Amino acid sequence: MAGSVHRSPGDRPRVVIVVGGFGGLFAARALRHAPVSVTLVDRRNFHLFQPLLYQVALGELSPANVASPLRSVLRRQRNLEVVLAEAVGIDAAGRRVLLADGAIVYDILVLAAGSRHHYFGHPDWEAKAPGLKTVEDATEIRRRVLLALETAERIDDDDARRPWLTFVVVGAGPTGVELAGALAEIARHTRRDNFRRFTPGQVRVVLVEGADRVLPQYVPAVSTKAAAALARLGVAVRTGAVVSEVQDGRVVLRAGGRTEALAARTVLWAAGVEASPLGRALAEATGAPLDGAGRVVVEPDLSVLGHPEIFVLGDLANYSHQGGKLLPGVAPVAMQQGAYVARALEARLAGRGLPPFRYKDRGSMAVIGRGRAVADLGWARFDGVPAWLAWLFIHLINLVQFQNRLLVLIQWAANYLTWNPSARLITGAERLHRWSQTRAGADGARQQEPSASVPPPPAKAAERPEQDPARPTRV
Repeated sequence: MAGSVHRSPGDRPRVVIVVGGFGGLFAARALRHAPVSVTLVDRRNFHLFQPLLYQVALGELSPANVASPLRSVLRRQRNLEVVLAEAVGIDAAGRRVLLADGAIVYDILVLAAGSRHHYFGHPDWEAKAPGLKTVEDATEIRRRVLLALETAERIDDDDARRPWLTFVVVGAGPTGVELAGALAEIARHTRRDNFRRFTPGQVRVVLVEGADRVLPQYVPAVSTKAAAALARLGVAVRTGAVVSEVQDGRVVLRAGGRTEALAARTVLWAAGVEASPLGRALAEATGAPLDGAGRVVVEPDLSVLGHPEIFVLGDLANYSHQGGKLLPGVAPVAMQQGAYVARALEARLAGRGLPPFRYKDRGSMAVIGRGRAVADLGWARFDGVPAWLAWLFIHLINLVQFQNRLLVLIQWAANYLTWNPSARLITGAERLHRWSQTRAGADGARQQEPSASVPPPPAKAAERPEQDPARPTRV
């Protein structure tokens, strides 16, 4: 395929969509009856339901519960093909999407490449504080959280154990609040009978936010209710604080001119995002303006200035034509934009015009734990169990495939009844072994003495192959 150029079969206009997230998938499906040939390009072969990714990160769900193969989702759409490839650039003059191993010609281009983690000028922090955007991010967070608990189980000294039982979540937007709440529930409830050498009360979850309240994009009343729910779970909230350093085993916060160092072995990042590099590639190819986060500033119809054949959606788009306020980077915005672009293309083919895109805000929700959530629907605001049930229902029906809805419903019911989620697996054995050795060296001489950090072997240990004392137990 190297060096190849894909061309549209027949004389139908070719619509190329990059990639199959919420915006791209909704645009592709909405074009199923249009007289066009659609090509969906993605370097992943699945659509990921990101709103539930935090539950994968904390072992509540498995990755397959929140991912749907694109070919399966779109198998009945005869005017569409899926191409597994990585888009790396745009040739606007030649109307080509440049791939890592070729190119695809387009008549209409729809860019919905999303966003990635933003570390505000400190890319080195990513290795120490992973964000949550992909399945790999989720399984890495799951590995770190569970491994921290396993390591704490093997340490007798309370002072040495404390950093392993301290979890810091940076950013108190919806993702950060959901992560912090779920972490607190894992530590204080579902792990109560699983470990012997520490109690749930020794686990500390710290949520850090630079603004003066959690969920700063919500109205203050909702933020207050969310903060109260977090407090009931035992989450320590630090507002008005920013991270100045992320080191191995330590996070340094700055607030009000003072600094504070937190000893923590697990740091999770939910503080910000920046647009996909394809936004910059598009700007270089077309001269389109970018904002500070790398988003493409689009026209009222979501097209690029001077290039009506190119549309930009979702987290990659800066849309400020609705009251002068930038639309948030959330799934409902991307879904509505995808559907709008499909209608705009059909209208264009029919020689008709279409009014500018208008986002219909149906409200916002954030879940904080079992029976705890906040909801702001504009016309009504509520929290507690009603908001939690509404959150469960809305997320369940928005999963792409019926099979995923059924699996998630069953898993949620089992988790609720048993407090024992089955997806809490530590994976990546080789990395786990090397990480354990690094940790053992950093902890000093205490880790060299099995009696101080590892329970004595049972009497019949000689009958079994000897275990590496530096490797934590796998669960």
